[in-house]
Amino acid sequence: MSSNTSEVTAVDHLIIAVRDLAEAEKTWTAIFGRGPSWRGTHPGVGTGNVLYRLANTYVELYAPVAEGANAEALKKRLDEVGEGLYGVVFGVADAAAATEAFNARGLKSGPPVDGSGRDGITGAERKWRTIAMPSSETHGLFLLGIQHLSPAGALPVAPLSDGVSDAEAVASCDHVVVLTPDAEAMKSLFGDKFGIRLALDHTKPEWGVRQLFFRAGGLTLEIVEPLDKEKAPKAERFWGVAWRVPDIAAAVARLAKAGLDVSEVRKGRKPGTEVATIRKPTNGVPTLLICER
Repeated sequence: MSSNTSEVTAVDHLIIAVRDLAEAEKTWTAIFGRGPSWRGTHPGVGTGNVLYRLANTYVELYAPVAEGANAEALKKRLDEVGEGLYGVVFGVADAAAATEAFNARGLKSGPPVDGSGRDGITGAERKWRTIAMPSSETHGLFLLGIQHLSPAGALPVAPLSDGVSDAEAVASCDHVVVLTPDAEAMKSLFGDKFGIRLALDHTKPEWGVRQLFFRAGGLTLEIVEPLDKEKAPKAERFWGVAWRVPDIAAAVARLAKAGLDVSEVRKGRKPGTEVATIRKPTNGVPTLLICER
């Protein structure tokens, strides 16, 4: 049975691994219709990032930018599997209490570690406390916990790009897709150990999948297990992301004008929704736009 309470308050942010931070910034500024909230570096470890804060989460473009241990590990990952969705970070109110709760439920992690960063745009500083979990505890998925020690305003909402209206821009994240060969293992990890609410567990033979939907902070983690074992991945992996837009026709027109390869608008699988696919460029992240009709 999954816990009815959770230390996880939200999907705090998504991490996208990229090779070229400047090029990725151009791509995601075009996709979101918004400029960055933050540009930063991680001194001593060789990585840098660009952040976009949306209504219910933020997105971190993460790249090697200098010499360092983290940069080398990231380069190795990029060489092995390419660019794409790299990790999911869960927000917690109290990192020490969350660590204790996770460990009590059998999700072993290290002690919380303090960190900080400075924005290359404004010079503002942010502080946080993270909970790292060995990949052996998370079925190989890169998952972290984070408690922000700075006020929310330290990371402002990503500003609309010049000439882009709210209707045309990405407002928030709808869901993140994780592919798995074993839905029961993911039910245990996200439900029993993290304590995140399981909103729906269903099997759709007509689609060839079993789906689990976990909800945290207005964002859904969609776990997908193919029913055909030959089509299932060998191990768990992050796959794609769906972004909410207020006016999908306007958003698609803006993206097409900007030169992105975007599909026509079509009806979504969820009743009352319309969707469109951004085929490229997306830095290896299968990308969907979704709008409630």
